Amino acid sequence: MADFSKQWCEINDPDMPWDFDIFEVVKELNQNYYIPYICEGFGFSAIGKFAEGIKVYYRNWDAESDEQQGEWVTLDNVIKREQNEL
Repeated sequence: MADFSKQWCEINDPDMPWDFDIFEVVKELNQNYYIPYICEGFGFSAIGKFAEGIKVYYRNWDAESDEQQGEWVTLDNVIKREQNEL
């Protein structure tokens, strides 16, 4: 089953029931920790709480080495990008 964050639903489909709130997840985290959480809408696989703010993790695979690659992106940038794609 696909899970969608409140933040994604507010931007893309306000009538859709959301599965979790990113800000509520972060409230439970200690500084510099993350938790695996998938948002099918935004496409991330983890949520983290860092000195720079809330970040989400996007993973991908390097086809040549068959190893996981990825990057942490600030939630603000993810939301801005999503709003600009509308």
